[in-house]
Amino acid sequence: MKKYVVIGNGAAAVGCIEGIRSLDADGGITVISKEPRHVYSRPLISYYLEGKTDLDRMLYRGEDFYEKNGCRVLFGDTAVKIDAHGKTVLTEKGETVPYDALCVAAGSSPFVPPFAGLETVGEKFGFMTLDDALGLEKAIFDTCRVLIVGAGLIGLKCAEGIKERVGRITVCDLADRVLSSILDADCAAIIQKHLEDNGIEFLLSDSAERFEGNKAVMKSGKEVEFDVLVLAVGVRANSGLVRDAGGEVNRGIIIDGRGATSLPGVYAAGDCAEGDDAILGSKRVLAIMPNAYMGGRTAGVNMAGGDETFDRAMPMNSIGFFGLHIMTAGVYDGEMSEDREDGALKRFFVKDGVLRGFILIGGTERAGIYTSLIREKTPLDTIDFEASKKIAANTIFSPEIRRKKFGGVV
Repeated sequence: MKKYVVIGNGAAAVGCIEGIRSLDADGGITVISKEPRHVYSRPLISYYLEGKTDLDRMLYRGEDFYEKNGCRVLFGDTAVKIDAHGKTVLTEKGETVPYDALCVAAGSSPFVPPFAGLETVGEKFGFMTLDDALGLEKAIFDTCRVLIVGAGLIGLKCAEGIKERVGRITVCDLADRVLSSILDADCAAIIQKHLEDNGIEFLLSDSAERFEGNKAVMKSGKEVEFDVLVLAVGVRANSGLVRDAGGEVNRGIIIDGRGATSLPGVYAAGDCAEGDDAILGSKRVLAIMPNAYMGGRTAGVNMAGGDETFDRAMPMNSIGFFGLHIMTAGVYDGEMSEDREDGALKRFFVKDGVLRGFILIGGTERAGIYTSLIREKTPLDTIDFEASKKIAANTIFSPEIRRKKFGGVV
C-alpha cells in the first residue's frame, strides 16, 4: 500500500488529498498541519470579524473530510526536515513519517520588516490565519485606534472586517496607492476614495520607521498613536523545506506542469510553489485559492500514478470592499481600452489581437467570459469583442464557436 504525506492543511492540501483518492482509494495519507484545526477558508477571516459568517461556515470541507478520505492528521505539528534520499519527513514533535510520494503545500508566511522597537508594541497581529483573527478580535474595542501597516489585499480586508468594531483605522504603505500589486494608479484612486468614504484613513508613500510602545514614528516624521497594530506588509513562500533538502527554489518551490519538484517523489502546490503562468509563459508564484486547489489536485493525481497537467494558472483576484466589487486577471500589457457605465469601470488590455488582462470595478458579472478569452488566447477578431465590453455574454461568440464550447442548441 502506497504511503502519501501532505505538508500543509489548506486548499492545496485538500486538492492533493482529493486528487490522490480519485485514483487510489487505499493508500495511507498523513497530513502534517501546523494549525491545530480543521481545514477552513482563509479568505473568510475578515467576514468572520464582520459577523457575516461563523466558524462552522468557514470550514472548507465537511467535518468528516479526513475520516472519509482515510487521512491521519498531525494537528499542531510542523514539518522541519525532508530526507529526500530516505523518503521521510521529520516533524517538530519528533515523529519521522515515511513516504512514497510527498506534496509540500506549506503555504506562505507574513513578511515582517525589521522595524526598530517592534518588541515594545503590546498588541500586534498578522492577518493570515484564523488564530490571527481570533486574537485580534479579543484585542479590539469600540474606541480602539488601529494602525495597519500595508495597503494590499490583506491589510484592506482586515480594515473592512474590523471597521464597525473599532474607533479609528489608519492604513499606511510605502507605495503611493492602495492595492499597488493589482491596480494601476487611476483604478487605485477609485478604491481609495471608496474606502475613505467608509471611514478608513490612509498614509501613503509613508510607513513606520520605528515603534515606541503605542506610537509609530513614520518615515515622514509624522507620529501615529494606536492601541492595536496589524502587520500586513506582505508574504513569502514557505520554500525552506525543499531548499534545505536540495530542491530547486526561487521565490517559491520550482515545479513543472505536473506539480513535481526537482526532488524525486516530491511535489508542491499552492502559495509555496512557483509554477507556469499561462499568460506570461514564465514561472511565477500565483498565490490564489483556485490555483492552489487545482495545483494540489494535479499533484495528487500524479502522486497516485496518474498523468495530469495543470497549465491554466494565471494571475487573478476577485475581492470586494464595503459593497464595491473588484476583479482583475492577466497582465496589463498592450493597448488599453476603457468602458465606464452606471458607476462601473472596465479596463481591457489587448496585445497581438488577444486579450491579455482586465480590471473591473463594479460590473463584475459574468467576468468568467473575459478570463476564458485570456486563458484560451481567443483571437478577438473571431468574436464581437466590442459588444462584450458592455455585456459579457456567450452571444459574443459565433454560433460555430458556441456549439464547440458549450454544445447543444445555440
